[in-house]
Amino acid sequence: MKVIARNKKASFDYEFIEKYSAGIILTGAETKSLKEGQGKLEGAYVFVNPRGAIIRNLYIPLWKHANKSSSSGYIPERDRVLLLTKKQLLELSTKRQQLKAQVIPVVVGIENNLVKVEIALARSLRKYDKKNRKKEREEKVKVQRELRTVEVK
Repeated sequence: MKVIARNKKASFDYEFIEKYSAGIILTGAETKSLKEGQGKLEGAYVFVNPRGAIIRNLYIPLWKHANKSSSSGYIPERDRVLLLTKKQLLELSTKRQQLKAQVIPVVVGIENNLVKVEIALARSLRKYDKKNRKKEREEKVKVQRELRTVEVK
């Protein structure tokens, strides 16, 4: 998958339980805009119920070559429908309620010339969880540095 936009803060703020890949319904100008590498996931979230999934606050700017007269009422952060199977929708909505988790978009990308959104069922992390993760990363880096200095000698 060629990544267009990534929600960088999501991996720091949330613990991912499960990931899903979903299609998204877009207009032609929005697709072309995304294929040019434009689009932002910051602040985007997914609303899921057994009948459908909607992504909100996904920012896709208007394609620069779009017809100005037909795009006068264009809203870059409009709600967009995600394409998931009924089984996936039912699974997501029940797990979200059972685990008290959120569904967040992680990556927007192009796969086989189709725009896909990777969404994740995620649980938010507490401050102490974030601190522990940071300490573990620092320790790993420290160990790797020591191993490199030992190998060089």
